[in-house]
Amino acid sequence: MSETHATISPGAPVFPPGRYGRRREPGRRRPFLLALVAAVLLAILGLVAGKLYSQYGDPEYRAEVITYTGITDSRVVVDFRVTVPPGGSATCLLRARSHDGAEVGHAEVTITARPGQRHVTVSHEVPTTARPFIGEVLRCRPGG
Repeated sequence: MSETHATISPGAPVFPPGRYGRRREPGRRRPFLLALVAAVLLAILGLVAGKLYSQYGDPEYRAEVITYTGITDSRVVVDFRVTVPPGGSATCLLRARSHDGAEVGHAEVTITARPGQRHVTVSHEVPTTARPFIGEVLRCRPGG
């Protein structure tokens, strides 16, 4: 071995020449490639989020309960208003619950607005298996 102390940096390990092959230089950083991968990933996530929002989160279909009446041991009448796109239709899921919160009945109703109309007021009877305490609209989605 012909290395001197001047060629070896202090604290660096000393390896016999030729025994472990050629030492690699530290890898070159590639910030452009990393930024490109991050941008592509964000674009894909944005597309997936947009698709899911258009499929499940359409704010055009809103429902609000006006009142629930006609409560008997076998039914409840739910009066509600639905906001739909002009001339569109919606399918709404109605639910009746007992005093302890258990579901005692549900119904699905399709509402169609007249051309140019955005708000539709509906009265629908929900059949129940026990005496209901409340009638409610769970959700509305695009109707078919």
